[in-house]
Amino acid sequence: MSLKNISVIFISLLSSFIMFGCNGEEDGGSSNKPQSRGATGEILLVIDSLKWQGPVGEALQEVFQAEVPGIMRPENLFSIRRVDPRAITRMLKMAHNIVYVTTFDDRRGGSQRINTQFSEASREVASDDRTRFMLRSPEEFAAGQEVVYLFGNTEEELINNLRANKGKLQNLFQTRERERLAKAILNRKSGVAANLGREKFGIELKLPASYQLVKNEDDFLWFRQPTPTTDRADITLFFYETDYESEDQLFPENLVQLRNNITRTRIFGDPANPESFVTTERREEPPIFNTFNVKNHYAVEMRGSWRTNNMSMGGSFLSYTMVDEERGKIYYMEGFVFYPSEAHREPLREIEAILLATDLPTATAE
Repeated sequence: MSLKNISVIFISLLSSFIMFGCNGEEDGGSSNKPQSRGATGEILLVIDSLKWQGPVGEALQEVFQAEVPGIMRPENLFSIRRVDPRAITRMLKMAHNIVYVTTFDDRRGGSQRINTQFSEASREVASDDRTRFMLRSPEEFAAGQEVVYLFGNTEEELINNLRANKGKLQNLFQTRERERLAKAILNRKSGVAANLGREKFGIELKLPASYQLVKNEDDFLWFRQPTPTTDRADITLFFYETDYESEDQLFPENLVQLRNNITRTRIFGDPANPESFVTTERREEPPIFNTFNVKNHYAVEMRGSWRTNNMSMGGSFLSYTMVDEERGKIYYMEGFVFYPSEAHREPLREIEAILLATDLPTATAE
């Protein structure tokens, strides 16, 4: 493993690279490595079989198999493929995401196989600072790969750190999956979307070339995948601009109302039936909100379920409301999925990758 490729996710772990015993030769990067492979959203979990069946396994499931928020049917954040350290092969090491899990007090064969990669000095460092539990080693075996080592002196110590850093671990792999997906699907972009985004809103829309324009109005654009199949979700993307007048516009109740106002007169399950307009499901699966910074702009994420007013169709949606205070504008961007009886996790991941690629004017200038 190359020392150049070792980094850590948390600031408190910046010196963690010294804790790992490096057995490989250094190389100049990942150019001479094979490309990583595997299903989107899949994590290869390398852990002793008995440890997986105990409390550590339960804590790992809490992290990586938590439910996707705001989705219409329960789905896990990631698909776990578990393998014993003594059974991992060269082919398995090509996986997009690999997580090794061990504790230094475990004498079982699987854990000992992982522990041989840690020196005595590194174990002493871990013993002195029990908050150190993770080491990242990007592209250790393949290009475009994320490899993480999760460790502790004892199972109790490791479990405590896993639960305390649950959100950060989830975010690490969700970000990596989104970046990998964006690189693949945005390889060919829609020139129509890019031109209309600049002309109408002054923003840079980055949509895959497969999305086609459905509706073009003064303050509204609607794009859709033209040929959904049993293997491909029906995804709609729409973009809306309005004036930014006060912070009240970003309150959850007002964002739901904004969404309903946009869809009520523009998006229908059946264009010939005015009662089939799209609305937000608020009773059984109310929307979930999250606020954060996107490319130096304040943004509100909303995840939830949608249905047509006449109950003929339904699915999951993901939206971002972004504020451009300098221009006094709010941009509402959404993607929603119609994929009956099928999983929505990966279509929503595609929507997330596309929408978060959008550049607002000030973000582009910086």
